[in-house]
This record gives sequence, structure tokens and C-alpha cells, in this order.
Amino acid sequence: MANVQFNDVSKQYGKVSVIRNLDLEVRDHEFMVLVGPSGCGKSTALRMLAGLEEISGGTITIGDRVVNDLPPKDRDIAMVFQNYALYPHMTVRENLDFGLRIRKTPKAETDRLVADAADILGIAHLLDRKPRELSGGQRQRVAVGRAIVRKPSVFLFDEPLSNLDAKLRVQMRAEISKLQNRLQTTTVYVTHDQVEAMTMGHRIAVMKDGDLKQVGTPLDLYEKPANLFVASFIGTPPMNFVTATISDGGGLLSASKFVLPVPAALRPATRGNDGRKVIVGLRPENILDAGKPARGETARLTVEVDIVEPLGHEVIMHGRIGDNVLVAKLDPHGAPKMGALVELVVELDALHLFDAETELRLGA
Repeated sequence: MANVQFNDVSKQYGKVSVIRNLDLEVRDHEFMVLVGPSGCGKSTALRMLAGLEEISGGTITIGDRVVNDLPPKDRDIAMVFQNYALYPHMTVRENLDFGLRIRKTPKAETDRLVADAADILGIAHLLDRKPRELSGGQRQRVAVGRAIVRKPSVFLFDEPLSNLDAKLRVQMRAEISKLQNRLQTTTVYVTHDQVEAMTMGHRIAVMKDGDLKQVGTPLDLYEKPANLFVASFIGTPPMNFVTATISDGGGLLSASKFVLPVPAALRPATRGNDGRKVIVGLRPENILDAGKPARGETARLTVEVDIVEPLGHEVIMHGRIGDNVLVAKLDPHGAPKMGALVELVVELDALHLFDAETELRLGA
């Protein structure tokens, strides 16, 4: 077991900088998820940790060892790839024990480790099959098993569920989480799927354009996003954003066609800032039907309904007020009709404020 540390790590391809000054600690036994849109640098960071990419600056440590110049085989890591990377001419058993045979592990020990991994993953009945005879989920289990048998200090996962269908992705992410909890192996997991990140990670590192934007628990990122990008990336449907101006001595937020009072918790950030442009963030789950009980301070808005998306347990409503589009999660019973005017309640204590220029969070 080991912690992982990125210290001021950078990566350049010629004049193109893909990662800048990355400082990130992954604690011993932790499940850390690197998440962000395509091209943000998350897979590059993982590949540098694995030794598959050279770093351009800084240091990477695993445990108490700086591994900058160590080849992958000497880093005590095991990696699970998006495309499984199984040997097609080998059986499942041979794929699982290949790395052990290369290391000249005694046969009795090899057989025990393979049997243990197969039992943990429920693939003991597949050991004599070839990869072409397996489903996508079974292949992914074999790929994970190949990592388990090595008993590494660190597991690395590079978007391992991207090739699976939606139902199987949900099942596999639960299995990987249970596996990590059972084995307690330090794990770094890369994904572009924020739902995957939120449901699996002990902590999440959000990246954009080669920069680390925020690190925190899923609840930290959801309740206190540090900047506009994290606020927009975390949550489904995404957070609503409205441009507003602080007025009335910091007590009001004036937007197109409506005004919201500033909740008490945010008054210190708005007091004395009349005229300052801010971005008001409000999650769809904090915009309620007028008849529903709400928490804390509230305000009412009249919204014209554009689109209604029924999901069974809830309705996603896209509405318009002035120049602003608002998305709300509403009760499916008595859902509004397209084109109707509906009165909604805003939970003001759930408002987020961001500076319009810096895009950084304001207030608590």
C-alpha cells in the first residue's frame, strides 16, 4: 500500500502544454477519481504515474520513492485499460497469470493468486475460455483480475467502463467500488463521467485544460464548488446560471425580469458591492413546485415552460424567465404543460455566487 504524490508536475508536447504545475496527493488506501472533459489532461496524468509518459517537470512519488525515472515494471502499479488489453490467443487463466509467470512466481503461488482473483470477481467458470468468447463485462472483470493477482501498491484505471452499456456500467462501478473497499489498495481512476466520479470516489480531482480546478469529496464539490467550471461540471442536470447585479446595499440580486434577495449566508460577500456583476448558480433540485415544502429562505418566480421531460420518478422542466433559461426537477404528478406559466419556489439558501470576471466562488 502507498500514497501517491504529484509535485509541480507538468507535461509538454513541443510548445503545447497539456498539464501545468499539478500538485495532488492520493492518500494511502484512497480511491481518487480524476475527472474532466476530453483533453483536460487526466489520462496523461495517469500515464505519467504509470511510467507510460515521461514528465516534463516536477516529481511523482509512490510511497517514499521518486519514480520519475523508473520503468513501469518497477513502479509496483497495475493498470486497467479502456479496451481491456487482453491477449486474444490466451485463455482467461493464461491472461491472469501471465504477469506472474514473467516474474517467475512459483506455480503453486500463481495458481492460488489466480484462483483468489477469479473467486473475488466471479469468473472462476470462465478460466478456460478465450477473450472472444466473453461479453464486454466479463472481459473487463478479467482485466481487473489481471491487476488484482499482482497485488500492487497502486491500481490505475483509465476509463475502464467506457465500452460497456449503461446498465452494465452501473453494475461494474458498484463492483469496482466494493473491490477497492475489500482490498484497500490505493486507487487512481480516470473518467469523463461525473456520475461515475461522484458515486465511486472517496475524493475527486476535477481538471480542465491541464489545470487542477478543485479536489474534494463528492459532497464538497456538490455543495461548495470553488469555481464556475466545477459548478457546471458536477450535477445532473447541470446547475442553472444567471447573470445578475448586486444592488440595494448587497441585499438583492437583479437579473433579467426578476430579482432575488440575497440569503443571510451570502450577505458578507455582497454587502457594499452594489453594481458588481455576479453569476448566480442554482441547482435544478433547488427549484420546486410552488406547493412543495422548501428549506430555509425562499423566493417565488413565474416561469414560462419550454420543454417537459418525464422520467417517471420526476419531470425535468426547461423554462424561461426574461433572457434566462432555468431547468427544474419537478414532481411528475401534475407536471406543467409546454407553454404554460408556472409559479416555482427557489430555495435561496442553496444559491451559489461566482464573480463574473474571475469565475471564482464568493462567500461561504
